[in-house]
Amino acid sequence: MQKAVEQVWGRFAGGRIAWGLLATRLVFGGALALHGLQKLSSPFGWMGPDAPVPGFLQFLAFLAEFGGGLALMFGFLSPLAALGVIATMSVAVFMAHGADPWVAAPGQASKEAALGYLTFGLLMLLAGPGQFSLDALWMGKKTRVATDEDTAAARLSEKRLPVNPVAP
Repeated sequence: MQKAVEQVWGRFAGGRIAWGLLATRLVFGGALALHGLQKLSSPFGWMGPDAPVPGFLQFLAFLAEFGGGLALMFGFLSPLAALGVIATMSVAVFMAHGADPWVAAPGQASKEAALGYLTFGLLMLLAGPGQFSLDALWMGKKTRVATDEDTAAARLSEKRLPVNPVAP
């Protein structure tokens, strides 16, 4: 399993990046879980009796929002949770809110929240949950180390080019 996770993200991000990922996971993961919690009273029918979406798919959306939000909040099974969030929020952005504006007046429908959660899911899929996560603890808490490319870029930025104050 560790090999599979390293193929997706490389090593878990450490340092300031890990703290930023932790803050993002806590805020967006918690908000997404609360967003899904509203559907708990009727997970197979939260869209209503005339919904064009079958109950099973409504349940998967509930699971992606509530369960995926909790999983991402704690950084647990992050790739799976992120894929569920991305799929659900893609449907929300392009189908459920397809005709809605990006941002609307208070109380009106918009794509704003779904786009935020979609972006969060993409971040977690592409960057990983960071070193302060259950995934990192489970997979050996490996942190990303500087590569030769990082070292070469740092050396390049340290070199100063001569500046000619008088142009020819």
